[in-house]
Amino acid sequence: MKKAALIIILVLILDQALKFFIKTTMFLGESHSIIGHWFYLHFTENEGMAFGMRFGGDFGKLFLSIFRILAVIIISLWLHRVIKQNGNTGLIICISLIMAGAIGNILDSMFYGLIFNDPVGICGNEVATLFPKGGGYAGFLHGKVVDMLYFPVIETKFPMWFPFYGGEEFVFFRPIFNIADSSITIGVLMLILFQRKLFISQKEQDSTTSGSKEVKTV
Repeated sequence: MKKAALIIILVLILDQALKFFIKTTMFLGESHSIIGHWFYLHFTENEGMAFGMRFGGDFGKLFLSIFRILAVIIISLWLHRVIKQNGNTGLIICISLIMAGAIGNILDSMFYGLIFNDPVGICGNEVATLFPKGGGYAGFLHGKVVDMLYFPVIETKFPMWFPFYGGEEFVFFRPIFNIADSSITIGVLMLILFQRKLFISQKEQDSTTSGSKEVKTV
């Protein structure tokens, strides 16, 4: 339980601290090179989905926020079950990372619209104000998710002979994301790459637990 709590708290602190820093020190669209042309802090916001993807206006935003909350509840129940059964440590870490990332983006949706103003509508080169006098820019569950990590590792153009996209610009990796997105991605990738080890170990643990209960019953 302590390991899971530590991972979740650490991810949330890092995620929210960076988002607050970006919101209060950079204007929307501002970009700063961290490592040459490979890594930038580039401030952007999206309506809710990971890696800057959008989803269906106000109704879609509300639906997505509620879906995320339900997902966190389900993930927390799964995590509680695995911990209660003294499950595989690697599995606990994966679930904790996914849960922390989901909570991180939910916090944006829940509260950022309430506690920040939207200076873009006034002047595009102003930064957001925390707890503005006139109130926030949106209601509960309608806040925008803050993204800032941009890794355009490869910037080139498709060759002219390339179907459909010949001569057009190609950037890898184009999506802009945040620490919460990274946490979810790492957790999911670890589950996929090490699923045999993680889930077989968990099944063995479940079998051992069931066997112990049967022995005690007898």
